[in-house]
Amino acid sequence: MTLLELLELLRKKWYLVLVFPLVFAGATAAYCWGFMTNNYTANVSLYVLTQTTNAADGSGRVTSSDTSASQQLANDLAKIAKTSTVMSSTASALGMSDLKGFDVGVTSDTTSRVITLTVTGKSPEGATSVANELADRTSKAAIDAMKLDAVNIIDRASVPDKPSGPNRVMYTAVALLAGLFVAIAIIVLQDMLDTTVKSGDDAEELLGIPVLGRMPKPKKAR
Repeated sequence: MTLLELLELLRKKWYLVLVFPLVFAGATAAYCWGFMTNNYTANVSLYVLTQTTNAADGSGRVTSSDTSASQQLANDLAKIAKTSTVMSSTASALGMSDLKGFDVGVTSDTTSRVITLTVTGKSPEGATSVANELADRTSKAAIDAMKLDAVNIIDRASVPDKPSGPNRVMYTAVALLAGLFVAIAIIVLQDMLDTTVKSGDDAEELLGIPVLGRMPKPKKAR
């Protein structure tokens, strides 16, 4: 099937191309705006820096080796933040049995000494409380485990005023495209299963003999 043949099929079955995307998109939009609850995300930034004292002058200046070590510690700190010990102690401090209602993420970059703790939940206040407490617990656990002087919290979480998700527009757009794909698939499948002879070319292909004449389609009487 050529592209022109496909376009001709879509033109003839235009109502399917219109109905399926609208039905899929409409159903998805109704579910997203009617049943899906908002998510709120709170972020906390922590800064990791080890500092050695220069034996020669005792200046305590930050050296290149300090920066390299701090980058490695940032990766270690990201793992500590998601340990069961830190997670359970955070939940206990907030009077919760666990943090199952919250999605906790930790991001770090090898080129940076900053890690970001991200907490997503249904309540903006709850996500903020968990994020700040988790940062405090992570800092204490890192100091105890890695013998650091301190892990500084440079940006505490504030209560988000806008939801971070779900992305209802994206879901609706994907459903629209899915409906279009289903409509095209149905139209092509119907054409493949239709074995009726519609033109002289079909007759030649089916019978293997040339068409000697054609009957014009009669015009309707006025």
